[in-house]
Amino acid sequence: MSQDTASSFLAIAQAHPLFITAMSTQLHPMLNVAIKAARAAGAIINRGALDVESLRITAKQANDFVTEVDQAAERAIIETLATAYPDHGFHAEESGVIPGKGRDKDFVWIIDPLDGTTNFIHGFPVYCVSIALSVKGRIEHAVVYDPTRNDLFVATRGRGAYLNDRRIRVSKRTQLKEALVSTGFPFRPGDAMRPYLNMLGDVMSRCAGVRRPGAAALDLAYVAAGFSDAFFEKGLSPWDVAAGSLLVSEAGGLIGNFTGEANFMDQAECMAANPRIYGQLVPLLSRYSKFASVDDKIQVREDAAAQKADAAGAADDAA
Repeated sequence: MSQDTASSFLAIAQAHPLFITAMSTQLHPMLNVAIKAARAAGAIINRGALDVESLRITAKQANDFVTEVDQAAERAIIETLATAYPDHGFHAEESGVIPGKGRDKDFVWIIDPLDGTTNFIHGFPVYCVSIALSVKGRIEHAVVYDPTRNDLFVATRGRGAYLNDRRIRVSKRTQLKEALVSTGFPFRPGDAMRPYLNMLGDVMSRCAGVRRPGAAALDLAYVAAGFSDAFFEKGLSPWDVAAGSLLVSEAGGLIGNFTGEANFMDQAECMAANPRIYGQLVPLLSRYSKFASVDDKIQVREDAAAQKADAAGAADDAA
């Protein structure tokens, strides 16, 4: 997409009625700028959704897509943020890392311009914009914006989490058997499908239901709002979870890796839930963690091999 086209997308976004936010002026100035950027991206996404079939779609790898809307939305976000904070750094899904400068080099915006691209290109209305500000490695502000529903999730460290100006909290359910759990399925070549199916089976047999919406940032926002009780997924990048992690913690939830440890951002595994459900998920998911004990890892491999052998045997019997 040319720079002129991207600029015209941004002009369209700024003219869109949803671009102007009605959020309280009491919000931190940096969060207000992030909201402005998210709404600009959302307007671009909504316009692109009107004619998805005309968009250029590129496969970064098998089952991992990027569209010109992803790229235009990311440019609009970076342009909006950089205008207000020119020396801040960026860590964006499509643009990569852009270092900050001078005294502001520790301020890094972590951006996913369109989380749920596969949903978007199929017209399945579950996707979002995710923007977080990291200061010296700690997430301080977060925005997750769902442009299809005009739902705006925001959080600032120490000030709580909100959905459309309403304070949100994680659910109060205390039993995993009553919990609704969201997840993400393996989709890239080389993903460990068999162990994942075993892990999914362990959770499914112990909870009220499992959902796979397809946008991790929105999954985390839903945990924060109490719409679901827990979320887990492997293979995630920082831009998938940065904003959602602050929403969950500011809403009273816990988030970490599969062993329950809070330092998870770059570990490609994430689990979030209200505190009671979190404590019940750790024993189930910890053996599937990259940090699991050697014995647990051996058992997981053996279980996966046994399942594969059983499936092959069933196929032979059917033949």
